[in-house]
Amino acid sequence: MNKMRTAVVGAGKMGAIHAKVYDQLPQSDFVAVVDIDGERAKRLAKRYNCSAFTKCEDILGKVDAVTIASPTVTHQKLAEIFIENNIAVMIEKPLAANVKESRRIVELVRKNNTVVATGHSERCNPVVQAMKRLDIEPKFIEATRISPYPFRSSDIGVVLDVMIHDIDIILSLAASKVKKVDAVGISVIDEKEDICNARIFFESGCIANITASRLALKTERKVRVFSRQAYLSVDYFKKSGTIIKAAPNVDVVEKVRELRKGGKFDLLKVNWLDLLHIEKLKIDDKEPLRLEQESFLKAVADKRLRPEVSAEEGLAAMECAEKILDSIKKHKWD
Repeated sequence: MNKMRTAVVGAGKMGAIHAKVYDQLPQSDFVAVVDIDGERAKRLAKRYNCSAFTKCEDILGKVDAVTIASPTVTHQKLAEIFIENNIAVMIEKPLAANVKESRRIVELVRKNNTVVATGHSERCNPVVQAMKRLDIEPKFIEATRISPYPFRSSDIGVVLDVMIHDIDIILSLAASKVKKVDAVGISVIDEKEDICNARIFFESGCIANITASRLALKTERKVRVFSRQAYLSVDYFKKSGTIIKAAPNVDVVEKVRELRKGGKFDLLKVNWLDLLHIEKLKIDDKEPLRLEQESFLKAVADKRLRPEVSAEEGLAAMECAEKILDSIKKHKWD
């Protein structure tokens, strides 16, 4: 196997996580860490016996693929350096600080035909992968993602920091253009929103309701999906899920209707759960970030393949997020 020379830009918490995975992947030769803080870059590089640099230009010609895990406001500028030098890039979510910068990245991708992925690692969560295999057509989606204050990512609000995960997943499930967005959000600790609820209307008729908060007393990451084929209730955090399939229940429902019409149906004597076809979602126990980076490097090795989340999909998530942020401004609390 020909190994790809890989590097991480940003030696903070996310950069350190990406570095660990790159160092473990058999198809990766982890060669460099870049960070404007030279000492921090050296500390992380020492851990994996690789080189440390303070400028992205210093690793041009020395790497085949790079993950950018620096602050969001730097994503576009740093991505340009690598894309224009035909070096594949995975950019941690969100793709950029705003839609304008995200579009600039996508334009460069198309111009240079370079592989660029967006690091929406939650798409690689085994629960999401299991949902994807069901191939359902949702009509209503409800997502909740709340947690205590993380004391990080203060440069962006809860929409781009936390809700962006569910926006990306919902867009992939709905597979339809966004028609309208209504949202409300409030700032408590930071200048940007800490809590947000958004309702997304799709052209297909699907509706999604999303709640995100970084001021909760507990951590919760759940989604419920209603479709003609099935009802799903999944927990990303616990990596568990339940499916209630519609097809096996059709005969049961018809029987209930007949008995009710004949006056022979006593609701008090029936356990509704006994009438349903309930299954546990079959979930693989795989590390999302590892799956994400494997998918990225496979796409780098074979351009006929696509990374798990492309730059175009990262842009779509940003465009939806911006609609949510615009709606928050319109419904601003006094």
